[in-house]
Amino acid sequence: MAAYASVPLKKSSEVDLAKALSKYVKNTYANHGDQDEYLRAVEELNKLRKSALGRPLDKHENSLEILYRYYDQLCAVEPKFPFSGNQLCLTFTWKDAFDKGTLFSGSAKLGLPSVGYEKTCVLFNVGALASQIAVEQRLDTDEGLKTAAKYYQVASGAFGHIKDTVLSALTCEPTVDISPDCAGALSLIMLAQAQEVVFLKATSDKMKDAIIARLATQAADFYGEAFKTCHYKDNLAKFFYFQEVLPVLGAKHCLLQASAEYHQAAVAKQQKKFGEEIARLQLAAELLKTVKSRYEEYVNAKNLTDKVSRALTAAKKDNDFIYHDRVPETRDLERIGKAALVKPTAIQVPLSQKFTDIFQKMVPMAVQEALSSCSHRRAELINRLVGNMREATVLLNGVLASLNLPAALEDLSGDSVPQSILEKSRAVVQQGGLQSIERLIKELPELLQRNREILDESLKILDTEEQTDNELRANFTHRWQRTPSGELYKSLRAEGANYRGVLDQAVHADQVVRERYNAHCETIALLCKPEAELSAAIPSANPAKTLEGSEVVGVLRAQLAQLDQLKKEREQLENDIKSTQFDMTTKFLTALAQDGAINEEALSVTELDGVYGGYTQKVQQSLKTQEEVLDRVQTSHKEFSSMKQSNQQAVLREEVLKKLASAHDSYMEIFKNLHEGTKFYNDLTEILLKFQNKCSDIVFARKTEREELLKDIQESIANEPSAPAIPSTPSYHAAPAAAATPPTPATSAQGPAAPPPAAAGPAPGAPTPAPRTVFSVHKSQPPARPPPPPPVFSTQAAAPASTSTVTSSSTTQPSSNPLPQTGAEAAFAQAQGPPYPTYQGYPGFYAMPMPYFPYGYGQYNMPFVPFQNMGPTGFAGSGQPPQPQAYSPSQPQQPHYP
Repeated sequence: MAAYASVPLKKSSEVDLAKALSKYVKNTYANHGDQDEYLRAVEELNKLRKSALGRPLDKHENSLEILYRYYDQLCAVEPKFPFSGNQLCLTFTWKDAFDKGTLFSGSAKLGLPSVGYEKTCVLFNVGALASQIAVEQRLDTDEGLKTAAKYYQVASGAFGHIKDTVLSALTCEPTVDISPDCAGALSLIMLAQAQEVVFLKATSDKMKDAIIARLATQAADFYGEAFKTCHYKDNLAKFFYFQEVLPVLGAKHCLLQASAEYHQAAVAKQQKKFGEEIARLQLAAELLKTVKSRYEEYVNAKNLTDKVSRALTAAKKDNDFIYHDRVPETRDLERIGKAALVKPTAIQVPLSQKFTDIFQKMVPMAVQEALSSCSHRRAELINRLVGNMREATVLLNGVLASLNLPAALEDLSGDSVPQSILEKSRAVVQQGGLQSIERLIKELPELLQRNREILDESLKILDTEEQTDNELRANFTHRWQRTPSGELYKSLRAEGANYRGVLDQAVHADQVVRERYNAHCETIALLCKPEAELSAAIPSANPAKTLEGSEVVGVLRAQLAQLDQLKKEREQLENDIKSTQFDMTTKFLTALAQDGAINEEALSVTELDGVYGGYTQKVQQSLKTQEEVLDRVQTSHKEFSSMKQSNQQAVLREEVLKKLASAHDSYMEIFKNLHEGTKFYNDLTEILLKFQNKCSDIVFARKTEREELLKDIQESIANEPSAPAIPSTPSYHAAPAAAATPPTPATSAQGPAAPPPAAAGPAPGAPTPAPRTVFSVHKSQPPARPPPPPPVFSTQAAAPASTSTVTSSSTTQPSSNPLPQTGAEAAFAQAQGPPYPTYQGYPGFYAMPMPYFPYGYGQYNMPFVPFQNMGPTGFAGSGQPPQPQAYSPSQPQQPHYP
C-alpha cells in the first residue's frame, strides 16, 4: 500500500511571555509574599514555550511530551491571568500549516491576543507531531503496528477537539488549517489510517477472514468519508496538501474494499457458497482494475491483484467443472458488516502524566475578581459604619457648641477664658493653624490637575488609535480583519469614565471644604492668638450671683463627661472596625471547585454579616445612647440658663465662646478632610499611572498588529492583477484575412492539383500574431516593386526535375506532400527578418514554391496565383503547361512596415 499521510507542524512567531506576565505579577502581587515564586514560574513558562515552539521537534515521544506539558501549563495558567481583552498586551501569531502563500506574499498567518488561540495551535501541533511519529513506525513488527495505531488515534482526537472548540476559542475567522472543516477532515484521515493499521495487525495475526473483512470494510468506509469531506470542501481542495492526499484516500478506499471482498469470498467458500465467492472475487477484481487505472502511481496493489486473480481462476474452474453454483449479481450480494476498533483519543487535561502546576499558589482570575468584589463590599460596609459614627460626633459637637458647653460651666466667673477654650486654642496652634490649612488647600488644585492630565492623556491615546483604526477600516473595508478598537476599548473607556466621575466628586467635595473654611476663617484666626489677646477679644460679664455650687451644674458636668466617654468609645470602635481582617480565598476556591462558579454576593454578604454584625450593633447602640444623653443635656441646659443672670454683656460673651468652640471643631474636621483629600489624590495618581501604562501597552500592541496587517494587505494587493482578465481573442486575430487567402486552383482532368505547402494555415504550435491595428489605416501606397527576373536554371539541373515531373503527372492520384526545398530555399526561409516578417503565423504569410525568392512577394497580404509547371524551360512544378502570367501587377503593395 501507499505511504501514510502525516500533517505538517504550524510555526509560531516569538513571544516574550516573561515580560508581560512579570509586569502583571509585580503590579498585582506587589505586597504578596509569593511574588518571587510567581516570577520564577513565569520564567519557567517562557522557557517551556521556547522548548515546545522555538526549535525543530524530533519525531519522537519526548518531543510530544514537551508539547503536552506546555499545553497543560496553558490550561492551568489561563484562568489566573487576564489574557482576555488584551490586558497583558500579548499577541500570539501563527502561520498556516498548509497555505504557503506565494513568492511575494509569504505564508498566511493570524495573530490574536488570546490564550485560547495559542492552545488551539499547540493542540494542532500535538496532532501533527503524533501523525508524524505514527508514520515513522515500522509496520512489519507487532510493536510498530500498536504504536502507529495509538498515535493515529491521538492525532484524530486532537484534530477532532479543535473542530469542536475552535470557534468558541477565537473571536474571528480562523486560518484554514484550524478551521472546523479542515480539522474534521484531518481527524477522519487519521482515524481511517488507525483502522487500516488495525486491519494490518489482524492480517499479520492471521485472524479469521470474517473479522478481517469487517475491519477492512470499516477502514474503507472511513477513507470514503474522508475522501468526500476533502473533495467537496472548496476551501480544502485548493491546497497542495489535500491535492496530494485526495487520490491516496480514493485509492485506499477501493483497495480496502477489495480486501474486504477477498476475505469475505474466503468466508463464502468456507460456507460452500461458491457462486457468492466468485461474485465477490469479481467485484474485488473490478475494484483493483479501478485502482490500477486511476491510482497506480499512488498505491501498490500487485500482491492483492495476484491473490484475487489466482483465487478467481481457481473458483471459476471448480464451479464450472464441479459445483455449477449460480453466480449472483453484485447488487444482490449481502453487505459486509463493519467493526470499528479505533476511536479518537479524548483530550483530557492534563495530557502529561508528569504535569505539575507551576502557578499552583496563584488563585484563578475568577477568585481574584470575587476577592476584589468582596473587598469593595467590605470597604462600603466600613465606610458606612464609620461615616455614621462621624456624623453623629459632628452633630454632638454642633449641639454642644450651640449650647456653649462646656465653656458655660467653666465661665461662671465671667471674666476669664474658659479652660476648654484654651485647650482648643492650643490644639489648633499645634496643628499649624491657618498656615497648614492654606497650604493644604493650595496643593489640592495642583494634585487635581495632575490627575486630570494623566487621565486625559490616557484617553487621548485611545482616541487617536481608534481614529486611525476606523480610517484604515474605511479604506480597506473587508480586508481590515481585526477586532475594532471601539469594541476592544470598551472596558478601558468604562474605567476611564469611572475615574472621571471620581474626580468630579472630589472637586465638589473640595469646594465644600473650602466654603466651610472661609466661613470659620476669622474665628480660627482668633483661636490661634495668644491667651492675652484671646481674653481681650472675649467680652467680660459680671454675674450677680455664683452658680458654682448649684445642683444643675453638677448634672450638666456629669452628662458632658458621659458624652466625652462616648466619643472615646467611638474612636476605639472605629479603629477596631478598620483593623478587622478576614480571608475569603479558601471559600471562593472551594465554591469554584465544587460548582464551577462563584456566587460572590451570597458568600460575601454571609461572611461580612458574621464578622461585622457585632460592630454594627455597637454603632447603633452608640447612636441611640447619644440621642438619649443629648435630650437630657438640653433639658438641664434650659434650667441652667434660667438660673444665670441675663444681661447684654453675658449674651455677647456666650456667643463668642460658642463661635470659638465651633471654629475649633470645624478646624479639626477641615484639617482631617484636607489630609484625606491629599492622600486620595496621591493614591489616585498611582492608579491613573497604571491605567495610563495599560492604555499605552495596548495601543503599542495594536500598533504592532496594525503594521503587520498593513504589510500583509500590501503584499496581497501587490499580488493581485493590475487589470481585469484579458477578454477572449477574436477569430480574426488568430487567422489571416479572407482577402489574403490564395484562390483554389482549378481541377484538371488528371485530378485535383496539390495545394501549396503553406496554404493550410500556420503550422501547429506557431505563435498567434497580434494585429497591426483593429481598424484599417488609409495611407497612400508606395509604387509597386518591379517584378523579379525570371529564374534561369541549367538544363542539367532541370532535367532530373523534369523527369520526376513526368513521373508525378503520370500517376492517377495527386500527391499531398509539399515540394522538397533546395539548400538555397531553406537558407532563405531561415534568414527572414525585419522588414520582411514572413514567418509562419504572420498575417499574409505564403510559402512560395520557388527556389529563388529575392523580393518576398506575398509577405504583405499580396495574393498569388499558384505557380504552374513551366516545362523544360522553367523549374520542376506540378506538370501543368507553362502560364505566361505569374502575378497581378494591378494590385498595389502594402507599405514595407506595419
